[in-house]
Amino acid sequence: MSSETLNTANAPQHPALLLLPRIRVQNANAISSPMTWGFPAMTAFLGLMTGLERRLGAEAGIAFRAVGVVCHGFEPQVTTDGYTRAFHLTRNPVLADGSTAGIVEEGRVHLELSLVLDVLLRQDQLGEAQRQALVDLVAHTLAGMRLAGGSVMPALPMTQTRRSKPTLELMAEGDESRSKQFRQLMRRCLPGFALVSRDDLLQQRLAAMQLNAQDATVLDAWLDLSRWNHHASPDVTQDSPNLWQTDARAGWIVPIPVGYAALSELHPAGTVRNARDAHTALRFVEPLWSMGQWVSPHRLKNIDDLLWYASAEGAVQTEYRCCNDYAPELLADQATV
Repeated sequence: MSSETLNTANAPQHPALLLLPRIRVQNANAISSPMTWGFPAMTAFLGLMTGLERRLGAEAGIAFRAVGVVCHGFEPQVTTDGYTRAFHLTRNPVLADGSTAGIVEEGRVHLELSLVLDVLLRQDQLGEAQRQALVDLVAHTLAGMRLAGGSVMPALPMTQTRRSKPTLELMAEGDESRSKQFRQLMRRCLPGFALVSRDDLLQQRLAAMQLNAQDATVLDAWLDLSRWNHHASPDVTQDSPNLWQTDARAGWIVPIPVGYAALSELHPAGTVRNARDAHTALRFVEPLWSMGQWVSPHRLKNIDDLLWYASAEGAVQTEYRCCNDYAPELLADQATV
């Protein structure tokens, strides 16, 4: 038997679910793209997943495939004056003469969130004692990392309960058992809201807009979905000639960045002046945007509704996109907000 066959046989192959609940993050990045602010982009969480796997190393016997995010607390560091909000900013570092340098605006937010990770375990990590040791190692490693640019903070003493402890469970066999396992997992994430993808809404809005304006673009549809829209309709019951109404929305819909698309060819390492890393090839990119929705975890039907994974398209990987397979049920009496 070759060494390659041995390595393949000893690779992580058994699916499991890792829950890291009630993670407190201080001063995470709240400006995730040039056009949006608020909750960090999903690229930050997929990057955390990749960084965590690299820190643990192959000897840990665990591989990460996808991540789901449930937010329990969101506290932007802003000053509010009526309808205007301004970020709390710092002036650092000072220049050589003691004067303050120009400010590059940095939005920060304090978060409390839970992470659900789809992982693969090696054969020797399937026992209960081994899984407990592994989840302790993962939690300890995460405590020394950055999450979306913010610092992972220790849990508060009053929150250190059984429900706040990380768990690593083997994926149940059979659809019914797996569905029950997922419902129990989501109950531990309440109260909170899970971020899912709603690319379907973007395509639907584009098709509806093109019925009246054939030159409407995806950007027009994205901007239309990103705001509250009001329209006037005749009011035959009141003295006022018009009645202003707000368009219904299919839930808590938000614009989100979902990845990057290439703007240039791949430049060899060291050929781009002032690059941060002179030893790595470089490509200029621009953000990709789509629509997301915040959904209560108890409304999700299966683990695929929650998880986000990376997709790199093209032979030369000219696009990096965060994908989610959430499939909403199309109910005639679906509640709107």
